[in-house]
Amino acid sequence: MKYLSTRAPSEDTADRKRFCEILLEGLAPDGGLYLPESYPQVDAATLAQWRGLSYADLAFEVLSLYIDDIPAADLKAICRKTYTEEVFGTAEIVPLKKLQDASTSSARTDVYLEALSNGPTLAFKDMAMQLLGNLFEYELARRGEELNILGATSGDTGSAAEYAMRGKQGVRVFMTSPFGRMSPFQQAQMFSLQDANIHNLAVKGVFDDCQDMVKAVSNDLTFKRQYKIGTVNSINWARLMAQVVYYFAGYFQATQTNAEKVSFSVPSGNFGNVCAGHVARMMGLPIDHLVVATNENDVLDEFFRTGVYRVRGSADTHETSSPSMDISKASNFERFVFDLLGRDGEKTRALFHDQLNVTGRFDLSADPAFAQAAQRYGFVSGKSTHADRLATIRDTHQRFGVMIDTHTADGLKVAREHLTPGVPMIVLETALPIKFAETIVEALGCEPDRPAKFIGIEALPKRVQVMDVDVQAVKAYITQHCA
Repeated sequence: MKYLSTRAPSEDTADRKRFCEILLEGLAPDGGLYLPESYPQVDAATLAQWRGLSYADLAFEVLSLYIDDIPAADLKAICRKTYTEEVFGTAEIVPLKKLQDASTSSARTDVYLEALSNGPTLAFKDMAMQLLGNLFEYELARRGEELNILGATSGDTGSAAEYAMRGKQGVRVFMTSPFGRMSPFQQAQMFSLQDANIHNLAVKGVFDDCQDMVKAVSNDLTFKRQYKIGTVNSINWARLMAQVVYYFAGYFQATQTNAEKVSFSVPSGNFGNVCAGHVARMMGLPIDHLVVATNENDVLDEFFRTGVYRVRGSADTHETSSPSMDISKASNFERFVFDLLGRDGEKTRALFHDQLNVTGRFDLSADPAFAQAAQRYGFVSGKSTHADRLATIRDTHQRFGVMIDTHTADGLKVAREHLTPGVPMIVLETALPIKFAETIVEALGCEPDRPAKFIGIEALPKRVQVMDVDVQAVKAYITQHCA
């Protein structure tokens, strides 16, 4: 299996790499994102063989299709070390919970929540980050090297990365986040960590500023190579690949046979989570629709409705009650557009490097490829507001006795706008409600449950460096702490 950049000319095969090379690299040298040369195909016989596997063994089967430079026995051991009941609190790892039987005149549509938030930091990012931490440690030990991880978070990626990497040999984490724009619980999860290899940088800007700085450092190839800079954001293919597994796991739980289809609704900001669903669908998983659910920062919904991709500046990025989706420049979106454009790397580069950097937008509404976003790839979208979140949280609690977080509420609200009779709808849960307690109290008048290990976390001492939006300052901090 070889990997190519989304910006590579189709005839250029010289720079294609194997998995363990891109695992530690993040962005491609040309600024593009890595994807496999082709998506492995999973047929009905293979689906039948996988149905009933444990989550760890399912992960091994899926990952084996993309990783051929780690011995199979080692990869299976890594998967079994990662996906345990001790780490995720349940043997199923990602159990489904049925919310409703939505009756129609002709058929029934079941709506499920897929629980992805049982890991150490109570958010879906743990599903991939725990694996990534073990993969990094394995590969760095094999090479006898170190890695400095530079990341950006709007809330959950940071804590998931830091909890996965704390104490890991050969790894340092430098995590940027938008100063004052995460929930108090999210900030406390990250900033209270005292591990010497964990560094938090609170940036006086929005998430997109943090993400732009990470990309700028990664694009400085001299600095990147000198300080061995890697990334855990979903621009890293390994993280997105790990997320593909829970689409298969959700499908098997919601269906009895491989003749059935399901749809997934995914709260979306940076497009990584739903891009993993796109990959699963391209592999042959019987997915009907991929529902992109945005909040007031609706750059993705605007694209899927109109064909116009228009990033917003800091002043136009709304601060919302689903803050992990307060993103107006979806870095993973480039992977899907690359596929949408027939894997034309030069055209993708022209859109994302040339046009987007100059004008802040591109328009595919007149391109015949745009119609394929829905027709061939199954994408539909919708938007949720603060009022929608409150109403969905209340309704779900009153009708089903289930408390959901704000982002999951966005996913559930938009999911109900795209139900198809007879096709189960699986809403990906993204976090536990305690991470966004203020809005839960506003909606329900009561505090969400708090796991015992997180009682009093907001009062713990904080270890964080506040800085301006300044790429050179980030480089200087890394240099200082790698001495």
